[in-house]
Order: sequence, then structure tokens, then C-alpha cells
Amino acid sequence: MNKKTSPLDDAPQHVKLAVDLIMLLEQNEVAPEDVLQALEIVKQDFSSKIQLDQKT
Repeated sequence: MNKKTSPLDDAPQHVKLAVDLIMLLEQNEVAPEDVLQALEIVKQDFSSKIQLDQKT
């Protein structure tokens, strides 16, 4: 049995996540401007979580 492989199979987790998010957003036809605004909020939230984790 031949298993087809994808370049993503060996990609880092953050690349796989990015591809999944892009596909999800495109399938739901989310406006690019809304995506970028939402990503800024997400980035701020996760940056805050990283800072909190580093303090403990």
C-alpha cells in the first residue's frame, strides 16, 4: 500500500496550524480585513499569556 505524503507531514506544528487556519477562514469566506484585525487580537492575547508564563 502506497501512502501519499504531503510536504506538510514534516512541517513544524505552527506551519500546519497556519495552513489549517487559512483553509478554515477561506472556506467560511471571512473578509481579509476582518481576519487581520482578529489576528491582531489573538496575537496580543497569546503574547500576554507568554509573558504571564515567563513570570511564574
